[in-house]
Amino acid sequence: MIRLRIQRIDWPRPALILTDTPRPDCRTCDGHGGIECEYGHPETGEYDGSDWDPCTCWDETRCWTLLPLPNFTRRWRTDRDPRGTEYSDEPPF
Repeated sequence: MIRLRIQRIDWPRPALILTDTPRPDCRTCDGHGGIECEYGHPETGEYDGSDWDPCTCWDETRCWTLLPLPNFTRRWRTDRDPRGTEYSDEPPF
């Protein structure tokens, strides 16, 4: 059974997507969608990172774009001074 939810993403571009969620009563992952496995360096035994093993109770690639959102990144224009105010040599009328 698919459990859908709406989620906002930023990559590859901002959008609202409809995505599957992990089963909340899953005994393998406890509803988290996967298991984090930490591992150490083979020679020193020091912490070396972690891997994410997805659970079979959901498919993280199952998603559909509902609405692409505009990109609101602020770009610096050349006609602005560093304080953010615009300036011009033309009269205001």
